[in-house]
Amino acid sequence: MSDLTLLLQHLAHTPAVLVTVRSTRGSTPREAGAWMAVFADTTIATVGGGRLEWEAIAHARHLLQEPNVATDRVRYALGPSLGQCCGGDVVLQFECVQASDAPRLCNALAELRTPVALFGGGHVGRALVQVLLHLPVDITWIDSRDEIFPGGLPANVCCEHSDPVQAAVADLAPQSRVLILSFSHAEDLDVVAACLARQRTRGDLPYVGLIGSKTKWASFRQRLEARGFTEAELSHVTCPIGVPGIADKRPEVIAVAVAAQILQVAG
Repeated sequence: MSDLTLLLQHLAHTPAVLVTVRSTRGSTPREAGAWMAVFADTTIATVGGGRLEWEAIAHARHLLQEPNVATDRVRYALGPSLGQCCGGDVVLQFECVQASDAPRLCNALAELRTPVALFGGGHVGRALVQVLLHLPVDITWIDSRDEIFPGGLPANVCCEHSDPVQAAVADLAPQSRVLILSFSHAEDLDVVAACLARQRTRGDLPYVGLIGSKTKWASFRQRLEARGFTEAELSHVTCPIGVPGIADKRPEVIAVAVAAQILQVAG
C-alpha cells in the first residue's frame, strides 16, 4: 500500500499536518518535494529521519493543537542547530490538512511512476516483482504460459498473458524499462529482437536488459546480427543485467541488483 493511500485512509478519520521539503541547500537527507504526514498518534512517509524529522514531528503536532494556524514554513540548518553531519539547509512547509483536502493532495503528492515491463514469471521474475512493487514503478508482467502469475498482487502490477510473448512489446508504455528473463532462450531472443525493432522506429525503450551470461549474449549477438541489427543497435542491450560486482545468483540477490540498475537509468 502506498504512502499516499495510507495518508488518505487516515485523513478520512482525523486531521494531520503535511510536512513538505520546499527547498534544500548543500547536503540534505531528502530532496525537494519529499513529504511526511504527521497525525496525533502516527506518521506516514519521511522527510529524512534523524533530528530533523524529530523536530518536524514535534512542530507539526504543536500545529495540530493550534487550529488558527493553517500553514507555517521553517528553515533548519542541519549542522549547527541539529547536530547532523549533512551540513546543508532544509526549508520545511507545514500545512494542516483534513478529509476535504484529499482530491488536492492526490494531485499534489502523486508520484511520477516509471513503467517497467518484465518478461518471465519464473523465480527471478517473482523475486523482482517483490522488490519493484515497493518502488515508484508500474509493472507490466508478461508470460506466454497460463496460470503462471501469483494472486494477490497490488494495483501497480498488471499481469498479461501473451502468446507469442514478443507480441506484447508493441503495446508497452513509452519509456518502459524492459527486463527479459523468460523460461526459454528462444523466447528471450524473440523479445530482444522485438524490443530492438521498436527501438529502431520509436526510440522509446531506454533500457532493455537480458538475463544471462556473457556467453549467452555472444550467442544472441550473432543471431541478432543475422537478423540485420547493427552493432550500435545491439549495444543498447544490457546483458548480464544488474549492477556489477555482485556474484550471488540467488533470485532475491539478482532482483536487488537489477532493481538498483533500473533506478540508475535516465529517462
